[in-house]
Amino acid sequence: MGERCGWCGSDPLYVAYHDEEWGVPERDSRALWEKLVLDGFQAGLAWITILRKRDGFRAAFEGFDPAVIARWGEADVERLLGDARIVRSRAKIEATIGNARAWLAIEEAGGFAPFLWRYLDGTPLQNRFSSMAEVPAATPLSERMAKDLKKAGFRFCGPVITYAFMQAVGMVNDHLVTCPCHGRVAALA
Repeated sequence: MGERCGWCGSDPLYVAYHDEEWGVPERDSRALWEKLVLDGFQAGLAWITILRKRDGFRAAFEGFDPAVIARWGEADVERLLGDARIVRSRAKIEATIGNARAWLAIEEAGGFAPFLWRYLDGTPLQNRFSSMAEVPAATPLSERMAKDLKKAGFRFCGPVITYAFMQAVGMVNDHLVTCPCHGRVAALA
């Protein structure tokens, strides 16, 4: 058995996330939306910060129910700015409300999961990187996805955030080939 990807370090929460969630193909529209929102909140921060606050985010954002969040206004923004369970960024909170509205429109037009997975014809890309230095921060595919998400009304979803999202939800398998999770995730494709 090889070594797991070095980015997760030894924090038990991070190791569990790496071993059980990261790279596993996700095809549920709501789960994909939650992950994209969390990746947007992560911008400028370490992912472990978001992981530690994930339950707080889920509580503060009503289980990431887009139909509820889409109806929120300034009073909700102010409430969330006072909530220490989350990352308190006005821009990111306001983007989440707008993103909920954009998600609802895409969901109604055929589904958020199909909208995203069409970039890969439904099949995760299996990369075979042997070192973290080989793993890109963004790709032409993440640039195209980010552009289309922005066109659909999403914010905080640039190509770097979108690529991190694609890695996390298993659209691309970026576990290193030396990581025991690489083969397990590839088999889920």
